[in-house]
Amino acid sequence: MTLRSLLLVFAGGSIGTAARLGVGLSIPDAGGFPVATLLVNVIGALLIGILAARLPQTTGLRVFLGTGVLGGFTTYSAFMTGTDALGADAPLLAFSYAAGSLVLGLAAAALGLRLGRRRPTARVEGARS
Repeated sequence: MTLRSLLLVFAGGSIGTAARLGVGLSIPDAGGFPVATLLVNVIGALLIGILAARLPQTTGLRVFLGTGVLGGFTTYSAFMTGTDALGADAPLLAFSYAAGSLVLGLAAAALGLRLGRRRPTARVEGARS
């Protein structure tokens, strides 16, 4: 890792973490259910999928946006602690939250990869080349 990459991740992570905090402060838990955490993780998975399909892995922009911004925005630790907290009072809800987060995150990432792939341009018949 270069100093430039480290600085890109640092700057991007600061932005992503601040954005996650903003979402967390604006969307309260619903009866102990961590709505904001689910939302940031699913949106982050979708955006990471699009980014992975669009940008080469070694570009500074991908390091800044993917590892930095979206890495700071999404949160595995809050996902786990939220699941644990739910499990104390509502084990079935905790299981549903964990399973649903994984399924939705995987589906969002797959959709992002699909949306991010470049499509061949269709040629119109009779058009000049």
